[in-house]
Amino acid sequence: MHFESLGLSPALLRALADQGYNEPTPIQAAAIPVVLEGHDLLASAQTGTGKTAGFSLPMLERLFPNGKRPTSGRPRKPRALVLTPTRELAAQVHDSVRDYSKFLTVYSTTIFGGVGMGNQIQNLRRGVDIVIATPGRLIDHMQQRHIDLSGIEILVLDEADRMLDMGFLPALKRVISAMPQQRQTLLFSATFAPAIKALASQFMHNPKEVEVARANTVVATVSHRVHPVDAERKRDLLLHILAEDSRRQTLVFARTKHGSDKLCKFLNQSGMRSAAIHGNKSQNQRTRALGDFKKGKVDVLVATDIAARGLDIEQLPMVINHDLPMVAEDYVHRIGRTGRAGASGLAVSLVSHEESGLLRDIKKLLKDEIDIAPMEGFEPSQPLRMDAGAPKPRQGGQRQRPNGNKSSHQRRPHTQERKSGGSTQAQAQAQAKRRRRGGSRTRRSPNA
Repeated sequence: MHFESLGLSPALLRALADQGYNEPTPIQAAAIPVVLEGHDLLASAQTGTGKTAGFSLPMLERLFPNGKRPTSGRPRKPRALVLTPTRELAAQVHDSVRDYSKFLTVYSTTIFGGVGMGNQIQNLRRGVDIVIATPGRLIDHMQQRHIDLSGIEILVLDEADRMLDMGFLPALKRVISAMPQQRQTLLFSATFAPAIKALASQFMHNPKEVEVARANTVVATVSHRVHPVDAERKRDLLLHILAEDSRRQTLVFARTKHGSDKLCKFLNQSGMRSAAIHGNKSQNQRTRALGDFKKGKVDVLVATDIAARGLDIEQLPMVINHDLPMVAEDYVHRIGRTGRAGASGLAVSLVSHEESGLLRDIKKLLKDEIDIAPMEGFEPSQPLRMDAGAPKPRQGGQRQRPNGNKSSHQRRPHTQERKSGGSTQAQAQAQAKRRRRGGSRTRRSPNA
């Protein structure tokens, strides 16, 4: 199947061709015709399947039939609204909308927190067709009457499951209540969980359902590897893996904001170019960190789950879980950033005895065997437990020792050498520094 067969205008097809996109992904092939027919859409698709194009392309076609504006000049009210859970996802959706509409006359803008409202107000006053926003900042503009949603024709809820997880349901209800009931609503989620079904029944009209790649499945090209290790030796094992692996760009997940900062600092001190991204970082800091990672100025991006949600990173060969997520489904969201568009990917998890229960939940969700083997030189003092009573860490990070003292790696001076998989920590740091001098490049993925 080719995009030409989906009923898109020549202007959109030309934009797709310019980017090298010829064949739609499964979610695009299933969703685009439904949206073009005017139906509400309830779609389940995991990260990396091309869902952004799955709603952006038909949205543009519906707003601008055959590539033509219904009226001349800028619109008095926005005609389409895309809601996303995070600033990064909003910015990336906006980039996609601009790419696909490059041969159309379309006015669009983003609205999210972490930056001043001045430019956002100016753009809204000038008039825009499409607004891509996060719920909180959008409500700020609504309260100050900077935006009028009474002209919305198409509403898109992108990653609706994450918006519900983040407590945005009251905000969603408030935003939707300001729109016309006669509109087209497109809801994209990783799952058809009961909460998503309830949201759809409340705000959608006889939606068509499309399900591609269930949330408890992962891309077939991703390999899974687990290394059991004592909690206090995790960061040394991480450094060893990064120094030994020739692949450049690596995304590392930490469970907490504080933990991601500490891990990033350790990696930088060890000669590994790293940056951290989490909710306590300003929008400018997060944008700069992501930009440096994409440009190859840093080799490792350390992130928390919420901060990394929706990150669009092309040709990412490896994802490492320094800490397992507290919710098994988040494992799928994490590793969905590697193995995209048919490329091979590797998901590595460093698992302590205290995280045995979390690993058991992940294995149960995936219904798949995961390769579990200790790394030589990092064998754990306690084996993992995969039975029903397997322990789980408390929400908030690794446990302290019963006496409240810091773990041994925190007490030792940073320069002390330890064995790490046949080499000392100092040797691993030297390898990291050599890798740092080597530079890196990223390539564009064909995934829309």
